[in-house]
Amino acid sequence: MNKIKYTLLAAVAAIAFTSCDKVSPIGVLVSGTGVEDRVKMSSEYYEGHKFEYKSLITDGDYTFLVGADSHLTTDDSRMAEMLEIGLDNDDLFYAHLGDIADTKAEYYITLENVINRYKKKWADKNYEKVFIGDDNNPEQVESEYYYLYEDKHTNEVYTYDYLPYPFYPVVGNHDITHNGWALWSNIFHSSFYQVAVMVVSGDDIIAFDHLIFLDSASGTLGREQVKLIEEGILDGQEFEKMFGIKIRNTFIFSHTNIFRPRSVEFASTFPREEMFFLLDRFAKWNANIVFLGHVHKWDEQVVNGIQYLTLDSMCEENNPEPGDYLVRVKCKADGGITWEHVHMNTRKY
Repeated sequence: MNKIKYTLLAAVAAIAFTSCDKVSPIGVLVSGTGVEDRVKMSSEYYEGHKFEYKSLITDGDYTFLVGADSHLTTDDSRMAEMLEIGLDNDDLFYAHLGDIADTKAEYYITLENVINRYKKKWADKNYEKVFIGDDNNPEQVESEYYYLYEDKHTNEVYTYDYLPYPFYPVVGNHDITHNGWALWSNIFHSSFYQVAVMVVSGDDIIAFDHLIFLDSASGTLGREQVKLIEEGILDGQEFEKMFGIKIRNTFIFSHTNIFRPRSVEFASTFPREEMFFLLDRFAKWNANIVFLGHVHKWDEQVVNGIQYLTLDSMCEENNPEPGDYLVRVKCKADGGITWEHVHMNTRKY
């Protein structure tokens, strides 16, 4: 696995970023941190933490789970349920389409606690845990700081804090309301990035899929994000050069919807020019599925051969009854893609 190990050390997610805010007609957007500032902050963080953006590895079929608009407050049940479902199913990663929490510090404490709880469960399930402290010291035995976690695929070793937990969110309009960006970015850091999923056989990378995460929280991409996209920051060419093979599948994750639910009419949140820009860019990226949220209404469209899935809200306050609020995608070893709804109950975890 040495070849894969060294590829992982080099395979970083290229992050870039966005411009002016606008008021969304769907929900009130009162942002204290504009999209240009989010881009600058994200870019600075990325420059100092490049090697924390690890590619994902699989040796055949894999699945991933997508949820949206959890609007978490003091009750973490639905977020815990999503992470529990993903853990039980061995999903390779979990994506969230924005509006992850409503903007109070206590809500983000709740969010960080539930993510850390499931990161621990995920680490114990997927890594070899090695104690490096004093067996006779109870405080060390109880502390994660005295354990190393060895990746079963690559034999790379991590401390707990640097374990690359595969939870990938995008930022939503409620996440930036009333300076919520400071809370969101304290946990997730970057609003605009890409990740590769490497399919391996032995020491060889035989295929890879491309994950693109956009910042649409302000109802606009903004000038800077458009410029960086036009410059190719998210086209995956760096991965293609690194791996020596072409992108197999491309999946795009964003918050603001493009189409109105149950209609092929455009939504009114993006400027019209940006919507045409995105439709054209998704085609150039050969996107397979684009995942969107924001409107709390399920919708599916196929435009120019690209599937657009707009997810309903997984928030218990918005949808108190059990329902199909998540989507699971299965990527087969031969590159084929299928997806299905995933049912959520109102259970406490």
